[in-house]
Amino acid sequence: MFIVLAACLGGCTPISLGFLDPAGPTASGQRVLFFWIVGLALVVVLPVLIITPWLLWRYRYGQDTAPYRPRWEYSLPMEILTWGVPVLVVVVLGVLTWQRTHQLDPYHPLTGNTPPLEIQVIAMDWRWLFIYPDQGVATLNQLAIPKGRSVHLSLTSASVMQSLLIPRLSGQIYAMAGMHTQQYLQADAVGTFTGRNTQFNGAGFQKQAFEVRSLTPQAFEGWLASARRSPLSLDCDRYRELARRQSTEGPSLYRDAPAGLFASVIAASQKNALPSCSDLHGPSQ
Repeated sequence: MFIVLAACLGGCTPISLGFLDPAGPTASGQRVLFFWIVGLALVVVLPVLIITPWLLWRYRYGQDTAPYRPRWEYSLPMEILTWGVPVLVVVVLGVLTWQRTHQLDPYHPLTGNTPPLEIQVIAMDWRWLFIYPDQGVATLNQLAIPKGRSVHLSLTSASVMQSLLIPRLSGQIYAMAGMHTQQYLQADAVGTFTGRNTQFNGAGFQKQAFEVRSLTPQAFEGWLASARRSPLSLDCDRYRELARRQSTEGPSLYRDAPAGLFASVIAASQKNALPSCSDLHGPSQ
């Protein structure tokens, strides 16, 4: 029955877009932990689901063949089974969750032969701005990453608290105004994935999604070249326009980004203001 149910659910869109269909090591670790938790929980749940109908049938009204034991009070094997198994399950779950939580810590770097790609993320109402400080480009509502290379996201918010989630690649991480959080992720397959904000923050919340493009290293270099040829420039005035405009937009590429924009957004948010153009430097590369 469970195999048939799993086969039916395997074609469901929510599963194909979530961590149950992982495309990176972090989501794979989350799936393994999920199945361990479900399996250990079934150790307690399945006997109840199986034995309860059997007891109802065996001791149903009108049943005369079932033994009647009015003085039965204590059974050591039954006490061990009743209390020992749940206690053991809780202990194993506690140890397993503790270990996997530290292994899946978003601040924990992923192993690899190349240094991680640095990307700065600024959450807005209701869109995402991604800055590539070492490459000197920026994108709006599109995150492009090379397949097989670790990515280090530095996050902040230019507005209210928001939460970034790319289900097939990583877990949830918050972006807060005036603060700096971070997350490591990696894509092991070429493809296009969906990322979104999971923290309700207003009328445009349901549309605050972006596409994640996992490209081969060669295709990623080509994407960077096209971004550098973009007619749009992410200067201070354009950023202020994006920060004020409360609407959703399609993906946009910017050929450059001020080197101090991310730090300036954090500093300005602590003062409840927009970044000062005098605090920004030239293009980040």
